[in-house]
Amino acid sequence: MKQFGDSEISAGVGLLVVDLEACTGMDSTFMGTLAGLASRLRQKQGEIQVIGVDEKNRDLLEDLGLDYLLRINPSDAFWMSQESEIRSRLEEGNALMQLGGFVHKRHILTSHEELSDLQESNREKFSGVVQHLTKELQKESEELK
Repeated sequence: MKQFGDSEISAGVGLLVVDLEACTGMDSTFMGTLAGLASRLRQKQGEIQVIGVDEKNRDLLEDLGLDYLLRINPSDAFWMSQESEIRSRLEEGNALMQLGGFVHKRHILTSHEELSDLQESNREKFSGVVQHLTKELQKESEELK
């Protein structure tokens, strides 16, 4: 998702729509990825709209402050009248890429830094993860030299 979002933002797209209809839960890395993409889009006066958000996932997004960066289940979106048609053309998310260890850890760290920057309570929640991954990445980087 990050690679796709980054490429679309670089291409000048101002709106990304993330469909969570089939999503049964989210981890902090995924939500940090959403936060990072939303922040980059906002700098270009764009936005992310998240649809198909159930109560559980809404609570997760709101708990971390993402409701200030994302439009959740926007009923006034211009494309809403075509929602069913658009969903029918989507493919199942089967393009999961295996990232190398270092790249994967860097992505997890960046996602948690994005969440930590969003609100102070997140900084406290994720400080252990951020510190641990920072140390691991520094160690791995020194070993490569």
